[in-house]
Amino acid sequence: MFNSIQGIVGGKNSEAAYIMTGGVEWEISMPSTDIEQLPSAGGECRVFTWLYHREDHMRLFGFSDEVRRNTFLELLKVEGIGPKNALKIMGGIGQDDLESALETGDLVRLEAVPGLGKKTAQKMLLALKGKLIHTPAATAVVSPYGDLVNALADMGYDKRAAAEAIAQAEKDIPAGLSQAEKEKLLFKNAIVNLGA
Repeated sequence: MFNSIQGIVGGKNSEAAYIMTGGVEWEISMPSTDIEQLPSAGGECRVFTWLYHREDHMRLFGFSDEVRRNTFLELLKVEGIGPKNALKIMGGIGQDDLESALETGDLVRLEAVPGLGKKTAQKMLLALKGKLIHTPAATAVVSPYGDLVNALADMGYDKRAAAEAIAQAEKDIPAGLSQAEKEKLLFKNAIVNLGA
């Protein structure tokens, strides 16, 4: 599927950007904050994408980077948040503010975001705490094992705790293993560390 589209900005409004590539102009729905980061018409850009496909409807969503796309996909996992509402939420709060509000349990900050009521904000806190962490320190710790951290997060573990568990497990890995063997053992030992 599409990972990203690189091309020339044909135009943009508050809800979508139009990117020209290879003779085709793509209409890409984006959070308003991400649209603002695009150059003006005629400028070159790269947009990370996700395709929404149903029997009678297809829509392409775009984001300024992979972190933003991941945030969108995590928001879709929250009961009551669909693609349109996820874009509105992301357009109403910056990435760092959103992560901070989720990590500190700042319900008041989340409720101030357009499109978020108290119940949905509470669901977000329950579903996403620990899932959107991408601080430089955490990234540096697990950079070679990002897939393992994501796999553990998908199993319901806190992302930061998963990163720490893998870092701890790595200290006990014997030398001479293939990359596949090493990752398998790391994954197993990280789960043990998380259960301790």
